[in-house]
Amino acid sequence: MGRHYDLVVVGAGIVGLGHAVAALRRGLTVAVVDRASGITGASVRNSGHLCVTGQEGEARAYAELARELWLTLAPEAGFWLRESGTVVVARAEDELAVLEEFRERRGGQDARILTPAEVRDRVPVADGVALGGAFLPADLQVDPREAAAAIARWLDAHGVDFFWQTAAVGVETGRVHTTRGRLAGDAVVVAVDHDLDQLFPGLADDHGIQRCAVDMLLLEADLDRPLDSPVLTGWSLLRSPGFARTPSASALRDRLAAEQPALAALDGDHLYAQRADGALIAGGTQHRSEDVSPFQLEGAFELLLEQARELFGTAELRVRERWQGVYASAPDEFLVASPAPAVRVVSVTAGIGMTTGLGLADRVVDELFAGALGSLTSAGSAARAR
Repeated sequence: MGRHYDLVVVGAGIVGLGHAVAALRRGLTVAVVDRASGITGASVRNSGHLCVTGQEGEARAYAELARELWLTLAPEAGFWLRESGTVVVARAEDELAVLEEFRERRGGQDARILTPAEVRDRVPVADGVALGGAFLPADLQVDPREAAAAIARWLDAHGVDFFWQTAAVGVETGRVHTTRGRLAGDAVVVAVDHDLDQLFPGLADDHGIQRCAVDMLLLEADLDRPLDSPVLTGWSLLRSPGFARTPSASALRDRLAAEQPALAALDGDHLYAQRADGALIAGGTQHRSEDVSPFQLEGAFELLLEQARELFGTAELRVRERWQGVYASAPDEFLVASPAPAVRVVSVTAGIGMTTGLGLADRVVDELFAGALGSLTSAGSAARAR
């Protein structure tokens, strides 16, 4: 730990890795510190659906940049990525109305409305399920368990130093204090997601950070053909700002809550994404609190299975795995704070870290080093000389 770095990153999730990628691209020296022995958090516990289209404002800008970075990284780091787009299956008139309004708001550029037959041609939903739908061509898909680990290996192979099983216990300008000693760097980024309250409890309190637990399933499904793109449902529309802010979204929310109160209480986002190996990711239900209960409700998983059976028209769904993801949740979508000079605390607080994290990280590194790269690098060289 005697080396002096241009950037020290605390946290090896996708947001932390994104900062390391951005710094490496700029010719900076980088260290990454993580308390685990590998990547085990939210970055490997999601669906791998990169939902670029449904974002708005700041999130859309980060998502579009992240999309380009994902497309560049996949062949470099050697992980599976599919430019699949997304199919939204509308099963009611109010869902169709949301899609039409979304398309009009975006000038017809981001979505193509589908007939029931076109939906069925694209994805193997049951006959008679879809009243119509939409195709969102900009969305991507990765296998999160593969992608994050591949990026870490690629960074390691290109000179980024990783300190695994090393917990950060304090951060100040120019230093990260860890359980294995002190790391020195010109700049520090803390990207520890919901564990922000362990290092900066005041920031976590000020920004209303909570933990959001997500229950998900990995299924073996006897579909009549592969799922060539992720599938969203009416429930999903309520979770993406681009759809949720349309005029008809309120009526959709009220109807779903009235017809399926148990699902509404679980705050679900019922999406489906098939991995390259054929396994189907389904999820998920969500619960927010200060701490995450270790106990998962079997009833929540049964409701997820019931929804999948109805959508795809098959009872042949075998559960391979169940798991719980946890991510930071707050009223705002992003937290970027500077508790000390040349220190940034960065978190995606809306469950869209895979979609936006690489783009957000690129902008934070720009802000940290732009206009001062020369002086920061010179300072680092002087420190190394000492």
